[in-house]
Amino acid sequence: MHIDLSGRTALVTGSTQGIGAAIASGLAAAGARVALNGRSEKSVGEALDRLGADGGAFVAAPGDIATDRGAEAVFEAVPHVDILVNNLGIFGARPALEIDDAEWRRYFEVNVLTAVRMTRHYLPGMTGRSWGRVLNIASDSAVVVPAEMIQYGMSKTALLSVSRGFAKEAAGTGVTVNSVIAGPTHTGGVEDFVYSLVDRDLPWDEAQRAFMREYRPQSLIQRLIEPEEIAHMVVYLSSPFASATTGGALRVDGGYVDSILP
Repeated sequence: MHIDLSGRTALVTGSTQGIGAAIASGLAAAGARVALNGRSEKSVGEALDRLGADGGAFVAAPGDIATDRGAEAVFEAVPHVDILVNNLGIFGARPALEIDDAEWRRYFEVNVLTAVRMTRHYLPGMTGRSWGRVLNIASDSAVVVPAEMIQYGMSKTALLSVSRGFAKEAAGTGVTVNSVIAGPTHTGGVEDFVYSLVDRDLPWDEAQRAFMREYRPQSLIQRLIEPEEIAHMVVYLSSPFASATTGGALRVDGGYVDSILP
């Protein structure tokens, strides 16, 4: 299958590293012009240098989209997009009864409201052009909420509802809106998270196995997913080949979720 996104402009939020960077790289490899987003000009510039070294067309779109000012900066840098990937997200472990109101709000504002803000801004242009893709990067934590991070699970469950609702708003327009349910994925941030839960003296391979065995035993592949594996699904869903897939929650979770999703 040859995916050609030439002539399309994509924006990937939170794309200076990890899953976002892998998605941006995958979309660029398929021919899209990709806007990289991060909170600072420095982080975006470094990502441009790193990802641009492999070829592809990238542009800078710095701005903290959890704020009105940062979102406006991104809108000015990228006036319209054909493919919007809402990837920005935060995560962390904390006992349920220790999560205060401020943290509940922070997870909702960063993990959910940023996707709403970006979609609300760019969706009308997509529907006006009768083509577009909105992808929200969700998580298996949306449906199998980890006891150690229920604030994160809450936000990702809400993101599934947001995706389905906007898909209905875009019905019949040629624009699709989907969620990608990512399983535990190997990124620098996740390495820090894993070591917050298992013995820091363990070598990484042993720490990863211990984490999966103790905290994610449902995984059928029994390993962390690589960011590129998430990116493959996003690139496909961004393509004309996925024109009949909308309002869905597509799983790249390593067989972690033991249920049938709507």
